[in-house]
Formats: sequence, C-alpha cells, structure tokens
Amino acid sequence: MDIRRTFDILPHLQQKYNKADCFAAKIDGHYTPLSTDAVVEQVNQASLGLRALGIGKDDKVALISMNRPEWMIADFAIAQLGATSVPMYPSITVEDYKYIFADAGVKAVLVADQKLLDKVLEATEGLDIPAENVFTFDKLAGARHFSELLALGQKGNPADLEPLKAAVQPDDLLTLIYTSGTTGKPKGVMLTHNNLLSNCRNTQPFVPVSERDKALSFLPLCHIFERMVTHLYLINGVSIYYAESMESIADNLREVKPDIFTTVPRLLEKVYDKIVAKGHELTGVKKNLFFWALDLGLKYDNQQDHGFLYNAQLALANKIIFNKWREALGGNLRCIVSGGGALQPRLARVFWAAGIRVMEGYGLTETSPVIAVGGFEPENNMIGTVGPIINNTEVKIAADGEILTKSESVMKGYYNQPELTAKEFDQDGWFHTGDIGEMVQGKFLKITDRKKEMFKTSGGKYIAPQVIEGKMKESPLIEQCMVVGDGQKFPSALVVPSFTDLKGWCKRNNVPCDGSPEELVKNEKVVKMYEDLVHKYNNGFAQWEQVKKIVLLPEQWTVESGEMTPTMKVKRKAITANNQDVIEGLYSQGNQR
Repeated sequence: MDIRRTFDILPHLQQKYNKADCFAAKIDGHYTPLSTDAVVEQVNQASLGLRALGIGKDDKVALISMNRPEWMIADFAIAQLGATSVPMYPSITVEDYKYIFADAGVKAVLVADQKLLDKVLEATEGLDIPAENVFTFDKLAGARHFSELLALGQKGNPADLEPLKAAVQPDDLLTLIYTSGTTGKPKGVMLTHNNLLSNCRNTQPFVPVSERDKALSFLPLCHIFERMVTHLYLINGVSIYYAESMESIADNLREVKPDIFTTVPRLLEKVYDKIVAKGHELTGVKKNLFFWALDLGLKYDNQQDHGFLYNAQLALANKIIFNKWREALGGNLRCIVSGGGALQPRLARVFWAAGIRVMEGYGLTETSPVIAVGGFEPENNMIGTVGPIINNTEVKIAADGEILTKSESVMKGYYNQPELTAKEFDQDGWFHTGDIGEMVQGKFLKITDRKKEMFKTSGGKYIAPQVIEGKMKESPLIEQCMVVGDGQKFPSALVVPSFTDLKGWCKRNNVPCDGSPEELVKNEKVVKMYEDLVHKYNNGFAQWEQVKKIVLLPEQWTVESGEMTPTMKVKRKAITANNQDVIEGLYSQGNQR
C-alpha cells in the first residue's frame, strides 16, 4: 500500500496486520490491549469530534501528555483533517506553553492530567482558545474528558472524512515541533507528512522489526525521535506497549518483555550503573565472576574477532552472568536504539557483548530526525560512531568540520521565522546541522562536538567541551558535568555528583555521609576523590584540553530550573549565569596556574 500521508498507515495496518494489541497501556494494574480496529474507530471519532468543534485544515491542535494510546490516536485524528499537531513536553514552563500557544495560534488542546491541565489553564489566560476546546485524557472533575470528544464524533459519519483526507498532500504541514534549544525562545520546526515518512522509509533497512515484535515506548512522543520510530513500528506491524512512567521502566520491561525499545544515553547509563552497583554488593566468587564478565564486555568490538579464547570466555560469561542482564530487561530484547545525545562506547561494548545490540543514531528535529544510524548487523555498526548515512540522504563535511545534509526529511523551515530559516541553509541548499563530525573508513559518521559550543582558551587553543564531559561522565560518581574556560588560561569543570553513588563510596571508604549534599560537596576527602577522578580522565586529552580545576555543586541541573532542555542537554548560558561567582572563583587571583 502507498503510504504518502501518516494516516495512510491505518488502512495499511487493518489490511496487512489487524492485531489484537496494536497499542497497550497499563490500566488498573494490567496491560490492556487496543486492537487495530478499535484504534481506527477512535481515530475517526476523534477526527469527527474535532471537526464538530470547527477544527479544519491548517488549524493547530496542541498535544501535552506522556506516552499513551490516546496520544497517537489524537495525532492521527488531527492529521486526517489536514490540521497540524503541536506536541509539547509536559516538563516545560507555563511561560513556554503560553509562548507556543500564541506563536502557533493553537485552537484546541488535548492534555493528560490535572497537573498539566492547571498549567494549560494558566497559560491560556487571555488567549483565544475556547475552554470547550480543552480535553483531558484522564477523567478530571470539571474538565471535558477525551471520551466526550469521541462521543461528539460518533454523531458524524466516517465517510465524511474521505474528502478531507483526500485534500491532504504529502508536503502539507503535519506537525510543529518547538525545540527549546540551549538559548532563546523555542523555535517551531515545520515538518510535513513526507518529511516524517521519508525518514521511516530511509531508516527501515537498519531497524530489524516485524509483526511478531513488541516495543516498549517511553521516550516522549513529543520528541521526533520516538514519534518517527512509532510510525516505523506501525508500518511493520509491531505492537506498541506504553510504559507507565520513566520510574516504572524496569518493571514494565519485565512485564512486557519487548524485542526493542528506543532510549537516550543517560537512561542506558543509569541501567548500567545500577547493574554495576549490584555487582559491588556481591561477595567472594560471585563478585569476581561478575567483574570478570564485565571486563570481557568492555573489551568487546563488533568490528573485530578477538579469537577463540576470548569468544569461549564470552560465551561462558553470557551463560552465567549476562543472561541475568537480559532477564532484567525482559528476556526477549534483541536491540536498543539510542539517540538524542552521545553514547559512551563502553556501554555499547558491554550490551553488544551481552547479546543486546545497541544501534546509536544521529539527527535533529529539523531532519525528522535520523541522518545516520548504526545497523543491527556488525558490518553496519561501528562502536563510537553513529553508523552509516541512511538511504537517500546526502551528507558532506564542510571545511570547518560542520556536518551538512540534504534529504526529503529536512524541514520546511521555522514557523514564522523566515530569516532564521534562511540562516540554516546555504545557497546550495545544504542544511547546516551545527554539529562537527568526520567520516570513519568512508562509511561511518562520527560526531565530535557542537560547533556553537566549542570555545577558545586565552592561549588560542580550541576546546570541544562535549568530548571532555562525555569522558568524565563515564564515572558513575558523576551525574552531570560542564566544562568552562572560554578566554581563560585553562579549562575547568562544574561537576554535579551522583549522590546515591557518592554515598556508597563514602560508606566503602569510611567517610561520613549523613550530611546534606551541601556538606558532602565540601568534604575534603570527597573533593580530593573527585579531583583524582578528573585527573585520571585527563590522561586521554592533550595538555591544553585537560581540566585543571573543578568545583562540586550540590544540586542537579533540571528542566524546571531552566538549566536543561527537555531532551536533557545542558543550557550552557543559563548554567554559566547561575554559577558566575563560582566560575570567577576558579579563575581568581591565586587560582591561576
């Protein structure tokens, strides 16, 4: 079947797969499936309900919710009308909601729960969004429930949708995704049906899924990564099960037993750190075996055969140690797709060694999103790179190292910002990603840094902070890290400890750990330990890149504090502004070396 608009996936699903568990969500403690037929029926009802409210072609409808079947049902329903979905992160501020509602000209809002509804009601004050056009996915007192929208649609005839669907063209605007970026106001990225579907088609050969598979979905659907992969899953008949929350993922993995899931590196780091922490709790032979297997895993290379002895040892490690890792992740997991940030190579090595293939990808919201991805097969997957360029996508490396790209997946532009759009494309039509990279062996793309985040020391040497930060965060004792030193003699680092792991270290080393985070980060032994840790990681860098001084901070950077983006990237300007005195103290007279 020719899938040219996103909602063309629905008849394709009915005709080719028609599953009892197209979607499934946890209701009253149990996963409750929703069949393909039920999904299609609810999508049509939601479309007709929105139409009855006056929503039509090119109108904007906001979606604010964590992942659940209603999210995708609403998304398809909006698309069938030729309207445009405006998905937003549940974690952003009321001010951001207000700005996006006004900038996009939102006419209706679909929102998950009471907490988010309260933010929406505050943000819509003074805006032209009728109260009757706000619906909730949870049943809440005084609010219009999603079932009311479906009931409104039940009064209509699904046949009435056919001319509306026929009027939607592949290059029509599908969605406006506002990226907060690390500076300034959010930008509305305009993506069409064809942008998204071309990315599905061109990524398809790298992702090994079929109608026999189940996927666990927990990365926010408002992010283009999870949304594109969801469409790819559906095109291939994969059943999608939604995690209850980010906190419940471990339990949901064991319940659902998925074959695949997507993740961001930080979550994979936390999974790994928890497993290693449990290894430290073991004693005697069990502990020795655990770390023997871990050391084997850290040596794994999917591009190289280490020979008979290593392979025999790894097979044994898989039988007695790594099998427990696979069981903790459900037992059926074949692969994990990682995106949204740089993945530490050691994580990829260990999971590949344990029989779980990690496919690291790269892209931007503006590219729908995938530009490159490591494949399932070793010949298309080199650890430490983001894999080969996907099909029908051009990439070239500019003279200054910036990655430029052209493809059907590249956005139409930024909504209401033609001047900003023009800045991102050169005269030959290449989109400038803002990332620095290189090709390895002429096949694999490697990302080395963000162009805009590089800075120069007073000695004229360029520093790529992300590379250094990524290395520092290999330690489970470091939760967050930001390298500073623009215009200074040497780089320094702001370090936020992982306080759970730090307390474990304190107990093992007889250091008092009952105090507050503020007291812990001032403890001389703790400070010395972190300085030694950073000194160890410095060894892999040139002399001018080495972090000379650090300061430990007692509080994590969060989205709520305005110091992280919703995709968990550091907002360097905000963190710098909030810690100006601390940074100046690192470079004050007497601290210079």
